[in-house]
Amino acid sequence: MNPLKISITGVRGVVGETLTPHLVVQFAQAFGSYIGGGRVFVCNDARHSAAMVRSAALSGLLSTGCEPVDFGVCPTPGMQFALIGSRASGGIAISAGHNPEDWNALRFIRGDGMYFNSQEGDALLDVFHAGNFTKTAWDEFKKVHIKRDPFGAHLKKIRSVFDSDRIKKRKFHIAVDTCNGACSEAAPRLLESLGCKVTVIHDQPGSPFPHDPEPTRRNMQTLCAVVKAAGCDAGFMFDTAGDRLGVVTDRGEALFEEHLLPLCVMLQMQETPGTVVTNLSTTRAVDDAARAAGAQVIRTPIGQAYVAEAAFKNRAVIAGEGSGGIILPAVQNNNDSLAAMAFLLHHLARRRVKISTLADKTPRYEMRKHKAAMDFTRIYSSMQNARQAAAREFPDTRIVLDDGVKLEWRDAWLHLRPSNTESVIRIIAEARTAACAENLLQAGINLIS
Repeated sequence: MNPLKISITGVRGVVGETLTPHLVVQFAQAFGSYIGGGRVFVCNDARHSAAMVRSAALSGLLSTGCEPVDFGVCPTPGMQFALIGSRASGGIAISAGHNPEDWNALRFIRGDGMYFNSQEGDALLDVFHAGNFTKTAWDEFKKVHIKRDPFGAHLKKIRSVFDSDRIKKRKFHIAVDTCNGACSEAAPRLLESLGCKVTVIHDQPGSPFPHDPEPTRRNMQTLCAVVKAAGCDAGFMFDTAGDRLGVVTDRGEALFEEHLLPLCVMLQMQETPGTVVTNLSTTRAVDDAARAAGAQVIRTPIGQAYVAEAAFKNRAVIAGEGSGGIILPAVQNNNDSLAAMAFLLHHLARRRVKISTLADKTPRYEMRKHKAAMDFTRIYSSMQNARQAAAREFPDTRIVLDDGVKLEWRDAWLHLRPSNTESVIRIIAEARTAACAENLLQAGINLIS
């Protein structure tokens, strides 16, 4: 049930089972060989396995003639930002993000700070499978450099993009849950530099995760209680990599992860409208928020790499996914939870409103999600069966096959797709009413059963 998961952005698995030191070394060797050496930035979150995985990755890079720069515990977006204009050949982020604590991952990043696209990911896998890696003579190994203040430049950029002076004048009180991850230092530091009073929980890097690191409503219940008890203006939860953001309103209510992107799009369209990019599984509320400003929405297959690439090519003003990943190209073309937090504070300060007021104005649909766990050997055949069954049972429905099987109606949709990060088939249904969404979700479950 816990296979090695390989996608265009990298490889992830359970440490000690599928993600072994030997495998990490080989993938790092493949990466070093593929990029042709040079400086490679390496960062990690604070999982217990980070030291082992980082050491193995550094060994693989050194063996192929690379010159690693160790960022240590650093949000992935912080390292990605550092890559921009650095002349480094690329980077490896060691973090399984929202996955449970026993997982870890290598995520491969280009020299421009963006994840590998599908062609580059396929080429890297070809190098890995061929096993013919670049070798370095014993007296030609490079040194490992230690990066000081690894995310300082990133925080400075965020402060320069948004209205820091107006945020400071508001003197917000913000609660933060960093899940003992890579944002444990960066998030409070950014908020304090913006004049906020900060109440932090779960900010001990290397300590066990206090809960699942995915920023969902279920995982933000403690943060909700803190916001209520302390009378905070808002609360923010970060996954362990700093890719995804969860939001708690001033009422102590956790925002559904699908509602964050429509909220951000609504705010962006009112300030600087333009093209929006998201994926096939994200709520149609994004389209409603963009339509109000006459803006185009482009949809891609699921995955940050696809969304970020399309955002860059189409000069989007905002992009993201329904998982809490927000891309603000004014900062960088990557999921960036720290920038997303500052973006929201920027709008709260300029409009002098509460975040609950803005959340109430966001377009919303009823969405239901289900994860059908199964052995990875059955996923392909189950999806094939679902595709055939969908065509048979819904002959007059528009079916999109760009990523899994998506059935679309005027006011509803149903999407089934294999996960990129877990051994599950994800089933997502959205409609105007809860009853319709629940009926569609059950229809999706039936299609793969």
